[in-house]
Amino acid sequence: MVGSGIKPAQVPVVRGGSLTCLPSMLAQRPAWRFLVLAEIANFAVVRRYVGCARSNMLVADVSSRLSQTAPEMRLTVVGRTTLELAFEGEEATELDRTLDLLRSVCEEPFVLDGEVYRLEICFGAAAGPSANLDDVRLAEEAEAALAEARAAHVPVRHDVGALGAREIRSLIDELRVAIAEEQLFLAYQPKIHVRRQEIGSAEALVRWQHPSRGLVLPGDFIGAAEEGGLIDQLTIWTIERAIADQRRLLAGGHDLRIFINISGQLLGDQAFVDAACRLVAEADAKLGFEVTETSVIRDPASAIANLQRFADIGIVIAIDDYGAGLSSLAYLKQLPARELKIDKLFVTQLTSSNRDPLIVRSTIDLAHALEMEVVAEGVETHAALALLTVMGCDMVQGFLISRPISLEALMTFLEEDRHHFVSQDTRATFNALATAWKRG
Repeated sequence: MVGSGIKPAQVPVVRGGSLTCLPSMLAQRPAWRFLVLAEIANFAVVRRYVGCARSNMLVADVSSRLSQTAPEMRLTVVGRTTLELAFEGEEATELDRTLDLLRSVCEEPFVLDGEVYRLEICFGAAAGPSANLDDVRLAEEAEAALAEARAAHVPVRHDVGALGAREIRSLIDELRVAIAEEQLFLAYQPKIHVRRQEIGSAEALVRWQHPSRGLVLPGDFIGAAEEGGLIDQLTIWTIERAIADQRRLLAGGHDLRIFINISGQLLGDQAFVDAACRLVAEADAKLGFEVTETSVIRDPASAIANLQRFADIGIVIAIDDYGAGLSSLAYLKQLPARELKIDKLFVTQLTSSNRDPLIVRSTIDLAHALEMEVVAEGVETHAALALLTVMGCDMVQGFLISRPISLEALMTFLEEDRHHFVSQDTRATFNALATAWKRG
């Protein structure tokens, strides 16, 4: 099932020569992201012939063949019968070509301990434009496509983000009600300080528990909020809820700074800036605002002035998704930012790419030279965490540490010091990579 109406992410173009940019490898990222799930559909049948022990190795056989066919993909075994393949591209049509290739190579028989078997591999896939794509939504669409493929016996793909104009209008009206009726809640993803092995902050992510649609993720409604003129109301609600949640955390003995994403539309909105400053100052809250590079480029003078207002009352400014947009040194050095977040696209490919480690290392050095701390987002493996530690990255966040969780789950996470388990498992990998990196 192929969606329609999706366009590749647009990269701002700045004319006139007043903007100094980093190299092109930092300025853009591939327009599309793809996720493919491959499942051994006849696993139970083959197990009757090869036995339980050998059948548990079937997914490794499939993994080996697919990795040889498409070595540029990031391949992960996610179950006894299922593989996940992630990759990027410039055009949406690349996914269909890749599905055809994967299906054709899996039609060849597999030789298992000298005997020939045919494994029926079922594929489900999802695609979406890289800009502001929600990882959870992408995974959900791939899972839904796989479920359809099981029934149809053909590869199925879903495209993420193809909301029609009528549905967007409906979503805007429903979101206005959701803000008023408290259908929204915040999920928190903690950030761990690598050297201190402490969690000192967390990113707040808005979720919408719709009465009929179920859980609606930000990738579906943030754009609608911006288009419908609701982004200011939504963000004020987020600030108020974050302040209330922070008080609960502090009462439980957890002193965390909470970071909130701020839309570029709001950096020039004086009414919003005044309201946000008043809320934070009156509550004496420890907050951080995350803004993207491109949000500053919209109206540099107003954005920089208002970010300075936030910084003056103690709000920590973080540059989000660094490297994903138009990276400008001319603006970066003017911003009152204390944190720089490396876009997860570079982090997820850190151990499988020759170029990305160089980009990440140079970005860390640049940020430190500008007296900023560096946060790597999208950390999912011990190898990536170990390499980032060797490179001098200050903080990390990602599924390896914790997925976005409710306030109650965050309090349990902090009380049980669960982040220390991640550190212990990473130590051996760190020692090996430290030696290799320094030698290189």
